[in-house]
Amino acid sequence: MPTHGSLTKAGKVKGQTPKVQGKSRVSPISKVRNKENFIKRFEKRVPPGQKKPERGGRKR
Repeated sequence: MPTHGSLTKAGKVKGQTPKVQGKSRVSPISKVRNKENFIKRFEKRVPPGQKKPERGGRKR
C-alpha cells in the first residue's frame, strides 16, 4: 500500500512549531453559574441552541 510521503519527514511541522503555554482558566462558582442559567432559561426565555433570533440563521 503506497504512503503519502516518506516516514523520515513524519512530525516535521510539530517539531518546528514553538511551544505555547496554555492559559490557566478558572470556571465560575457553580452557584453563580446555576443562577445565570436560571435567569437565561426562565426569566429571559432564551431558546436553547446557538441560533440567535437577531442573527437570522438559515432561510429556506
